Amino acid sequence: MTEFTPAGSTPADSTPEPPGAAVDRTRVSDGATIRTNALGPEASLEERRRAALAGGDRPRRFGWWYACETFLHSMRAYGWTLVVGGIGSPLIYLLGLGLGLAAVIPVSVADGAAGPVSYVTFVAPALAVTAAVSVGMEEFTYPVMAGFKWRKTFFGIAASPLATRDIPAGLVLAVAMRMAFVTGAYYLITVAFGAVDRPLLGALSVLTGVLAGLAFGLPLLAYSASLREDRGQMALIQRFVFTPLFLFSGTFYPLATLPAWLQPIGWLSPVWHGAELGRFLTYGAPTTAWLVVVHLAVLALYAALGAVLAVRTFTRRLA
Repeated sequence: MTEFTPAGSTPADSTPEPPGAAVDRTRVSDGATIRTNALGPEASLEERRRAALAGGDRPRRFGWWYACETFLHSMRAYGWTLVVGGIGSPLIYLLGLGLGLAAVIPVSVADGAAGPVSYVTFVAPALAVTAAVSVGMEEFTYPVMAGFKWRKTFFGIAASPLATRDIPAGLVLAVAMRMAFVTGAYYLITVAFGAVDRPLLGALSVLTGVLAGLAFGLPLLAYSASLREDRGQMALIQRFVFTPLFLFSGTFYPLATLPAWLQPIGWLSPVWHGAELGRFLTYGAPTTAWLVVVHLAVLALYAALGAVLAVRTFTRRLA
């Protein structure tokens, strides 16, 4: 039996092929692989079984990436919105704050490693974190409901050789890429505004921004995956969880200026922990090593807890 190799395909991998199963394992011909495995009527049942197992070998090993590709392709439907929003939002925010609000604030609200910093320098890291959290709010709510209830795409993927855990893993990876694009755009525009005192070290704020976005988004993903019906829960989260975190996490002013009874909102908020890390990295906001570790630990804990719950929920619903 000859091996099917479509034009433009990449060389097959070196995984030993079971006897009697001629399968093209190249990534670009996955669709053709299905046709190749449609063996002729002379093929025995054992040959068909081996061909089926061989055809699903690669998707099983790299299922998380296959799922990620699927979700990235689905984002292409609103790709221009992502690009324009990812670049336009930071530009508008920084122009409004840098040329507008900052003009009426006569004194510096924070200090950096080299002394007082401008208002744009202070607020830019928090805005980048908020942008990443906004991506989590968009991608881990209604699209998750669509995958389970309205379009049932998750059930379609679960019927393929991919493991169930690959579905949330691929979704999270795709969303993390979008978060990295948004926070990266914020960072580059902030550098262009001259609001980053330490450009090289400050580039790490892109990663801490993504971590903060996942710290908010993964628990939300687990909750959205558990919902059977949309009775306005997403709208309530938008109004009474996301918005308070945005306003009371020290985004526009230092958290210490809030009344003492409001400050715990910031202590629990991934926005505040991510913003504090970003301020330390971009302009050397005064802090201590142990507090940096606390910020990272809190964000990692939120993200890990959300990931465990999300995988369990996906497994329970798709099993």
